[in-house]
Amino acid sequence: MTLGIGIIGAGSYGEEHAKAIRELADVRLVAASRTNAAALEAFVGRYGGQGYTDYRALLADPAVDAVVIATPHHLHTPVVEDAARAGKHILLEKPMAPTLEECDRILRATAEAGVTLMLGHVNQFALSYRTAKALLESGEMGEIILGVSTMSKFWFEPNRRDWHLDRATGGGMWMTAGIHCLDRLTWLVGSPITQVSAQFGTRYHQQQADDTGLIFVRYANGVAGTIVSVGYSIGAPKHLTELTCTKGMLNIDYVSGVSIGRDEKWQPVPNSGLQDWMHEALVREWEAFIRAVCHGEPPAVSGEYARHIMAAVFAAEESSRMQREVSVS
Repeated sequence: MTLGIGIIGAGSYGEEHAKAIRELADVRLVAASRTNAAALEAFVGRYGGQGYTDYRALLADPAVDAVVIATPHHLHTPVVEDAARAGKHILLEKPMAPTLEECDRILRATAEAGVTLMLGHVNQFALSYRTAKALLESGEMGEIILGVSTMSKFWFEPNRRDWHLDRATGGGMWMTAGIHCLDRLTWLVGSPITQVSAQFGTRYHQQQADDTGLIFVRYANGVAGTIVSVGYSIGAPKHLTELTCTKGMLNIDYVSGVSIGRDEKWQPVPNSGLQDWMHEALVREWEAFIRAVCHGEPPAVSGEYARHIMAAVFAAEESSRMQREVSVS
C-alpha cells in the first residue's frame, strides 16, 4: 500500500517533510495547502501534487490518506479536528497545541474518528539520540542520575515569522525550540515528569514571547534534569544533552554524535552523528508513521505522551509566573 500524503502548511518546514517523503517508497505526496497562492504554486512545482489554498479542500481530496500538519502552532487544533472528521491519519508537528484543553480536544477528535495520531518530536529520530537511547537500554551506562539539555540558537533565523514572537499564537523560544530539550531528555530518562521549576524572560528582543529560559525538572524515577532554552541575538549555537549515569557520562550532539565519558577520558562513539541530521531524522520519523498507519504499530510518539510534554511546558510557564515549583499532571 502506498499512502497518499497531503501537507497542510506547505511552508519552510513543510518543505523539509516533502524532501523526506520523496525518499520513501511507501508514501507519495499528492497534495499540499498554503494560503499564499504564489508560494503554493512554487511548492507544488518543486515537489508535485495538487495545490490547495484552503486546507479543507485538501481534506476532501480522495487521494489523500494521511496528512502532516505544519501550520502555525495556534492553528493545530481545528485543523486536526477537521482532518480526523475526514478520516485522515495525522502526523502533527510539535508543539501539540497552545493549551492543555486543546491537547485534549485533539486526543478526543482522533480517538472518536479512529485515525492514527503521531507527533513530530523529531529529536527522538535523530541518529545521535537513537544511539544514546540504545546505549542506555543496553545497560552499558547504568542508571541515569541527572541530565542537562541545552538549546541555544540565533532566534531570528530565516524562517522566523511574526507568530513565533507572541505566546498567544504559540510562539516563543520555549514553545518553538526549547520544547525539543524537554522532549529528548524525557525520552532518554523514560519516566514521567512530576514537578518543574522555571524562570523565563525576554532579554534579547522586543517581542511578546520569551527568548530565554532555565527549567528544572523532576522525574518519577528520581532523575533530575535542567533545560537551558536561549534564543539569542548575539552568541554562538549550542545543541547538547549531557547525562550523568552510574557507569559513566554521555554527551549527545546532533553532528559530532555521542561521546562516552569514562576512566577520565571522552571516547566518541563511531558513526553516531550526521551533518544533515534533521533530514535523516525526518525520514526515520516518516518510516515510523508508515508502520503505525499501515501495520498497526503503536505510534512512536503518541498523543498521550505529547500531552504530557505539553502539561510540563505549561507547568513551567506557571512556575515562572508564580515563582514556585509546580506539579505536572
